[in-house]
Amino acid sequence: MKSTPLKSSSIKPSANSAQSKSSVPKAPVKPAKTKPAEAIDTAPDVPQLVAASIGALMVGLIYRELPEKLTLGPSWLPLVASVVLLAPALLLVFTSDHGPAHHLIRKLTLSLLAVLTAALIGSLVLLVHNIAFISRGIDLLKPAVLLWSCNVLIFGIWYWEMDGNGPINRRRNRHQAADFQFPQQQRDVDMKGWFPGFIDYLFLAFCTSTALSPADTMPLTRRAKLMMMSESLISMLVLVLLISRSVNII
Repeated sequence: MKSTPLKSSSIKPSANSAQSKSSVPKAPVKPAKTKPAEAIDTAPDVPQLVAASIGALMVGLIYRELPEKLTLGPSWLPLVASVVLLAPALLLVFTSDHGPAHHLIRKLTLSLLAVLTAALIGSLVLLVHNIAFISRGIDLLKPAVLLWSCNVLIFGIWYWEMDGNGPINRRRNRHQAADFQFPQQQRDVDMKGWFPGFIDYLFLAFCTSTALSPADTMPLTRRAKLMMMSESLISMLVLVLLISRSVNII
């Protein structure tokens, strides 16, 4: 008998074998989890924001202790303005999951600073106007100390909000020196992970009001220098008024 050769074309894969190959489950490929950069960039520093808010509320409380003749409008106005403008900002911070609208928070903060600064300058003008009618030393010493304290707190918040266009932008730029250069930000100092907080800017404002010049933190931009000049002028005006009138009373 002659064997008939098998043709290669006559051998076809069965449907069952094809189905068995196609039915083999493939391991699902899980996409790599990536942390959104926007959430990191816009995440606010809650403790620093709370510290700055407490500073603004303290300005309102101090302003309430001024005599009515030295306040621009009701003495409770700065405190109410602080509560009204800070409440939405803090609400956004604690209720937003994906980075709050920091532009809105910045606008609210700048609006509050404008109100507090206007109240401070208005009280200084009224102090100059009424200083001739102050006959007792305590009547001059108390408002002078209160206004000097408001000056330190207000400009501490100004520096904190102005440096590098706000705390969130400073975090995006890895806390590099922008408007102010702290000693820890110098190149020859190894302070990895350090960043200036509200207390650092408050210390800067305190040194500017007492020494009337920069201490260990240097201004790098024109607006920073103008802000420090304004704070020094206000502090110097309070001291000059206090000393000159005290000499006349004595």
